[in-house]
Amino acid sequence: MRSNTIKFDKSVRPEFSKVLKSRVDEYFKKNNIDRYGNLNMFLKSFTMISMFFAPLILIFSSIVTNTWAVIGLWCLSGVGMAGIGLSIMHDGNHGAFSRNKTVNRMMGLMLNVVGGSAKLWKLQHNVLHHTFTNVEGMDEDIDGPGFFRFSPHHKHKPIHKYQHYFFVLAYGLMTFGWVMWKDYLQALRFKKSGLLKEKEFAKEMFYIILWKVIYFTYILVIPLAVLKLPVATTLVGWFLMHYVCSLILSLIFQLAHVMPEMSFPKENEHNIIENSWAIHQLQTTANFSQRSRLFSWYIGGLNYQIEHHLFAGICHVHYRKLSKIVRETAKEFNVPYYTNGSFFKALGQHYKILKQFAQPV
Repeated sequence: MRSNTIKFDKSVRPEFSKVLKSRVDEYFKKNNIDRYGNLNMFLKSFTMISMFFAPLILIFSSIVTNTWAVIGLWCLSGVGMAGIGLSIMHDGNHGAFSRNKTVNRMMGLMLNVVGGSAKLWKLQHNVLHHTFTNVEGMDEDIDGPGFFRFSPHHKHKPIHKYQHYFFVLAYGLMTFGWVMWKDYLQALRFKKSGLLKEKEFAKEMFYIILWKVIYFTYILVIPLAVLKLPVATTLVGWFLMHYVCSLILSLIFQLAHVMPEMSFPKENEHNIIENSWAIHQLQTTANFSQRSRLFSWYIGGLNYQIEHHLFAGICHVHYRKLSKIVRETAKEFNVPYYTNGSFFKALGQHYKILKQFAQPV
């Protein structure tokens, strides 16, 4: 990771950002709407948390014992786990779930409950990804594992020529890596880059270990050592839970940024990206599947990634209405507003760019 001294050029069409912000502010004021979550947000959170824990309770209590039914319940728990990540901890860690900071912190810590680290996620996602979207060496979301090439600026490796064949299989391993080793390596990397100070690093490592112990105790140790559940079925089920969750999360985020129309800008010799931050977001982000309200409900409105990147501090329940304002303002200022139709159409476009980046040139 390079030093985060990279800046954006605020002199590039600043009127776009000002007009857009004023129109969004006017929308909330005119309709007397709070920018944070509403009752539907809390009901959704209850649903997602239940979808994660209820299958586990059925498994651990031995109410369900049929092997295939147990495997199915583990997979359903993975769907709930992804829902927690997309709809609950995401808004909580952006400070958008509630006006109450304690509620936001509690919702954000749901990531720790399912094996991750809210602190590290906020540094990777809020600080790096949201600031330096698609900037090689700064946005860790495109600086993936070495067997993937998500940017034209990444050095080509022989294995990359197969990435469009195995990407679905590999995407399913994301959260497995998080709970096993990524958080420790990322903490060390953030310490080296200065994102984590010495005292913060020691404290975070303590909490990483503590939460991992809590997670592995309730998810594996108690079921295997105390409840004496079948070892093979439990381990396979746990792995599949993470696989289902990882596949959902990876596809949702990759379809928003690693797409054929996306820009992958680099800073100039003065460490300046020759664009304003707001326009940069529109050139590096895409929406998809905007007509499906149920799909949007489940994935936390992240099919409206453009609105999320521009207004991350606003709860996702408002993105659909805000999208009209953003789209019309972008058109007025001749700024791109990318959208890729259905989920499967967007998936096809993502496959297309993976195949493109699979080539050396």
